[in-house]
Amino acid sequence: EKALAIKPNYAEAFNNLGNTLRNLGQLDAAIKCYDKALTIRPDYAEAHKNLGNTLTNHDQLDAALVSFERALVLNPDLDFLLGHSLHTKMHLCIWDDLPNDLNELTIKINNNEKVIEPFSMLALIDDPEIQRKTAEICVNDMHPKSYVLPEIGLYPKHKKIRIGYFSADFHNHATMHLMAELFECHDKKKFELIAFSFGPDKQDQWRKRVLLCFDQFVDVRLKSDREISLLARKMEIDIAIDLKGFTQDCRPNIFAEGSAPIQVSYLGYPGTMAADYMDYLIADRTLIPEEKQLHYSEKIVYMPNSYQVNVSKRSVSEASLLRHELGLPNTGFIFCCFNNNYKITPSVFTGWMRILEAVEDSVLWLFSNYGNTSTTKNLKKEAMKFGINEDRLVFAKYMPPEKHLNRIKQVDLFIDSLPYNAHTTTSDALRMGVPVLTCLGESFASRVAASLLSALKLHSLITSNHSEYESLAIELATQPKKLKAIKDILAISLSSEALYNAKLFTQNLESAYMQMYERHNKGLAPEHIYIE
Repeated sequence: EKALAIKPNYAEAFNNLGNTLRNLGQLDAAIKCYDKALTIRPDYAEAHKNLGNTLTNHDQLDAALVSFERALVLNPDLDFLLGHSLHTKMHLCIWDDLPNDLNELTIKINNNEKVIEPFSMLALIDDPEIQRKTAEICVNDMHPKSYVLPEIGLYPKHKKIRIGYFSADFHNHATMHLMAELFECHDKKKFELIAFSFGPDKQDQWRKRVLLCFDQFVDVRLKSDREISLLARKMEIDIAIDLKGFTQDCRPNIFAEGSAPIQVSYLGYPGTMAADYMDYLIADRTLIPEEKQLHYSEKIVYMPNSYQVNVSKRSVSEASLLRHELGLPNTGFIFCCFNNNYKITPSVFTGWMRILEAVEDSVLWLFSNYGNTSTTKNLKKEAMKFGINEDRLVFAKYMPPEKHLNRIKQVDLFIDSLPYNAHTTTSDALRMGVPVLTCLGESFASRVAASLLSALKLHSLITSNHSEYESLAIELATQPKKLKAIKDILAISLSSEALYNAKLFTQNLESAYMQMYERHNKGLAPEHIYIE
């Protein structure tokens, strides 16, 4: 602001002020700054890119894409720009030149170019080695290991192992929908729990629930990454659990600074962080078979059953719902995929259209992200290219979790996306008695649904290729007895298997924590851990 007082037409200062305001969450003010920068310098590629990122955060995806495309014309080699543009297109379901874009991405990643951020890659290329390479490039550029603070030595042995959970999501969020009961089930005689919250202070029921579970709940929103690491060191946290990875509002530099002698990646990000300061990644045998360990920089903690924790019981609305109230036809088979729109790829959508064509009177119920009308229009246009009436795509708007779980019961079969599976959405559907059909991929993100299905002994719903996936979807939709048999197995498994047993999961996770802790105290390097 002082610079602009001296030189009011200083485009770079407006751009930097915009970045600062965006980091403070003042998106409208940031957008005005970028607009001013671009009024002064219309060819300022960096400002177009920053404007696009801010518009994306503001859910203005169409406008964001215009900004990204303008930046690409001006400077196609701008760091991570192609990835931002592609991820926005995936949100909008614009696939016009996707094969060429993916080919360009692969070439540039193999050439060590900063072209896409790790999270955006998960929905695009199902190759764990390319995903690792993408993460390495990002970590080396934006989150390299810091050597400012000294290495953490051995702390005195504490009476209780001190576990620090780091997240921006201690509120009504998918992470809490899965994890809340884990915090409640922790053995408080053996473990001291500290939450480091760098997300919004939303006083909703989920935050109030988990707040009670921690010995200390520390709001660190206004602290720098280094300040948070120093605080964790001062508190002598033994094991730091990063629940964010490379997802929205993540802060990997807390761990790059070194927040604890043992640092673990769990749940938020389904892949490797490729960072030498992350010691362990919590997974299971379905997600990361032993022959795929080389694609992950962390040592793997192999949980029994599934890596995914789930609360045992969820609050579900008991309101009586009629199909037409949800925009669904009164008769006919209902397929659904309640995943985020960016997970829909052209190959998956093509398969869905073949399924709809083969199953008369069926509809596909999809989720409308942010009620984005452009996305729904684009998907309807794509359907019509296959001769499928646009009315056979039905779009669900956001509902509070307890109401959403209730409406899921209207679904006959959930058909998954690839390469980025349904994760929490798989858990939600199965919980409500809805079978989930998936196709097993190569990477962590493309094997999560299979992990959950395996834990419920529903192996028959895990297919190995698109052709098998489509055939089984059609078979289940046209053979009611076969579908009912699977639903019956699911109903039995929900009560007999361990997927929704948060207490057992917590005990197994605590066993992993104790093994990590004991290895460290013996001066041993991290090693793969197998919990039986």
